[in-house]
Amino acid sequence: MSYNLFLLAFVLGIGGTFQYGLQVSIINSPAEYIKSFIREVWLKRYGSSPSEEIITLMWSFIVSIYSIGGLLGSLSAGYLSVRFGRKKVMLLNNIPALLSAALMGLSRLSGSFEMIIIGRLLAGVCGGLGLNIHIMYAGECAPQKLRGVIAITASTAIAIGKFIGFALGLREVLGVDALWPILMAANALPALIQLLTLPFFPDSPRYLLIDKKDKEGCIKAVKQLWGDGDHMAEIDDMTAEQEAIRGEKAKHVCDLFRDEAVRWQLITLFLVAACTQLIGVNVVYFYAYNVFLQMGISPAQTRYVSLGVGVTEILTTVLCGYLVERAGRKTLLWKSYTVMALALGLLMVTLTLQDSFSWVPYCSVVLIFIYIMSFGIGPAGVLCLLPTEIFIQSYRPAAYVFNGASNWIQLFFLGLVFPFIVEGLGSFCFIIFLAYCLSMAIFVFLVVPETKGKTMLQIMEEFNRLNHRGKKGQPALPQNNCSLMIVTRL
Repeated sequence: MSYNLFLLAFVLGIGGTFQYGLQVSIINSPAEYIKSFIREVWLKRYGSSPSEEIITLMWSFIVSIYSIGGLLGSLSAGYLSVRFGRKKVMLLNNIPALLSAALMGLSRLSGSFEMIIIGRLLAGVCGGLGLNIHIMYAGECAPQKLRGVIAITASTAIAIGKFIGFALGLREVLGVDALWPILMAANALPALIQLLTLPFFPDSPRYLLIDKKDKEGCIKAVKQLWGDGDHMAEIDDMTAEQEAIRGEKAKHVCDLFRDEAVRWQLITLFLVAACTQLIGVNVVYFYAYNVFLQMGISPAQTRYVSLGVGVTEILTTVLCGYLVERAGRKTLLWKSYTVMALALGLLMVTLTLQDSFSWVPYCSVVLIFIYIMSFGIGPAGVLCLLPTEIFIQSYRPAAYVFNGASNWIQLFFLGLVFPFIVEGLGSFCFIIFLAYCLSMAIFVFLVVPETKGKTMLQIMEEFNRLNHRGKKGQPALPQNNCSLMIVTRL
């Protein structure tokens, strides 16, 4: 196997999901400096100091508008990926990244906090579009035996992006008043690296063969990415998928709801992947800060502890890449969800008793790390490749649009509602997330088929048994497709 495939995964990561992880974490460090900047600009413009309510409102808008940009980027991913191809869209995605870096980096010099708002919106567009196209592109470029490993590099890139964002925000690096504009413009560097390196790689072989009907281009891309070995079996599987589609154009999101042939794929995508915000990882991170303070760690030192949490997330996603082709997707998912549910249940108990015994906060820390490790080994990694594997080529872009849009909408509303949930329920807010994790463990164990080592058509056949369950005389696949599968295997 050629190293070009892994180089492509790195190049896609640095300009794709890495940008999302970077923007999620980088905004925390300069919060007070940006609020002071808004206060200064307001005073110069209007001759009076703004109220704390206005400052809070402006800051909330700067934070939340990233989710709106992400939603816009996700909604455009389906059309753009089919119209221009995966590679061109990834290259074009660096334009809003560079524009956002320029706006936020020059905002202080220009005396305009509106430039930060527009920059965050463009960074969100870059994150939403890049998140979908990166995972789709990587999954379609990988051969069957490496599909899981390559797709999970997207999750590793998110974890590394979060870690780099926390590291850059340290006072010893860029987390000071004089340097926060440079910190906010840090997303320009990965965008430039991808712009300079991605043109040397081909587009997705599946896109070239199935969507563009360019078999020569597909074979050339396969040789460049996979090496000079015999890959005709993989190409035959792509051809079989092309025949199964029967020349249909790429579907829209509405088609996912109308077509009974993808009913259980859509249900699985929504419950298991599109609702990942209900896992509660952001809530656990929130309580982790308070737990670390209870242990006697000063607020200044908690930043360094956050780096340790970030390293844990990186290592567990790498471990997931190792296990996913050995243990299987289904096994990793249901077992991880079970462990996460148990950790959340015990965490509710330890947080309730935190002030009663001096040793309880240490138990909470252990449970937090168990939860984060389970999240990294299971959902954080495996869910990256779920839309690629359970949907065939014509439905895949629409599936990514639905998945991405659902996640961004949940992220936005959870950010609004979460403070009230915590205020009303306290540590018992974990009941919501515990119930979701436990339900998903049962659902995955009982319903979701294993996709490890199977072609796209074999996975479609598994889901067709669910879609047509109870309908007598309904074949798992149309007869001509079954015959074609047998021929290509022979």
